[in-house]
Amino acid sequence: MERLPISPRPDFGRRLEAVGLSFHSWDNYWKEDVCYRFTAAQVDEIEAAAQELQVMCVAAARRAVADGRLAQLGIPEAFHGALADSLAQDEFSLYGRFDLAYDGVNPPKLLEYNADTPTSLLESAVAQWYWLEDCRPDADQFNSLHERLVAQWQRLPGEGVVHLASLRGNEEDWVCTTYMQDVVVQAGREARHLAVEDIGWDAARRGFVDLDGQPIDTLFKLYPWEWLMREDFGRHIVGGGTRFVEPIWKSVLACKGLLPLLWEMYPDHPNLLPAYFEPGRLKSYARKPLYSREGANVALYADGRLLAQDSGPYGAEGFVYQGLATIPEFDGKYPVLGAWIVGGEPAGMCIREDVSPITTNMSNFVPHFFE
Repeated sequence: MERLPISPRPDFGRRLEAVGLSFHSWDNYWKEDVCYRFTAAQVDEIEAAAQELQVMCVAAARRAVADGRLAQLGIPEAFHGALADSLAQDEFSLYGRFDLAYDGVNPPKLLEYNADTPTSLLESAVAQWYWLEDCRPDADQFNSLHERLVAQWQRLPGEGVVHLASLRGNEEDWVCTTYMQDVVVQAGREARHLAVEDIGWDAARRGFVDLDGQPIDTLFKLYPWEWLMREDFGRHIVGGGTRFVEPIWKSVLACKGLLPLLWEMYPDHPNLLPAYFEPGRLKSYARKPLYSREGANVALYADGRLLAQDSGPYGAEGFVYQGLATIPEFDGKYPVLGAWIVGGEPAGMCIREDVSPITTNMSNFVPHFFE
């Protein structure tokens, strides 16, 4: 695993915008004056770790339901039954992204699982693939994301319209949702985009509807379950008839309370870091809210000394304490590897790097290849 300086394509901005990546220049979000090089053996190791972690995470979700620990994960009691049913039925799930610490030598370590509303999708599936074709045509990339997404949407039960929702005014989420809309169409389904704020409830029909009054049978949402469960209309979700993508059982995997559950079930597993619900058991650790986005409210401590922290609005539901990961430093940057899962199987990876070991929403996206 190496970080290599390279010459960016002279017209890379135009090329990125041509595939829909409109925000590539925000704080130099997209970087292609460097890239990461891996060996095929390293990619195999990442893929194998992602597959094993996926199986372990689903098993941990089943254990959380069986042992009655959903409240410990901050999931309101009104949704416990629906979540248990969703998991028992193995309701259709699309994708997720493991965030891993990896140096190319030691086994990848799980930092967290973005199992509900992961973004960086267009960048990973499309933008970095075109970069590879332009800049490293003789190399390969761990990237079958687009094809896997199309294939998984083709497995969606039923035939109706797929609605896709993101928050109004959030360009990053809009780009991700618009890309997913194109994927749905390529899978042979009709797709309609709408703002989360425009989803309505039809009391007479006891179902969610769009602005035209059309029923929302299937909803892909870039809006997290922990927010949905606490919305005024959240009480209508149970029994409302809408299929949500991701399904409600994925809320267990999206909670950082998953980390101590995994450690309880698989202590000393090579791809896990020790993690606990209680403070005081680790000298060097990351304190993470049960629910947070893009590194917000995460604090890192080494031997009790604060190394780094990020502010934000999260933490009301509580925290977990995870052993401090060793994230490699390359030229003053700390890369975190994202391993994508589609339909329960590994489908590619991406890299975000920052001057801090805490990855935030402004961390740079850097393409990769392997030989």
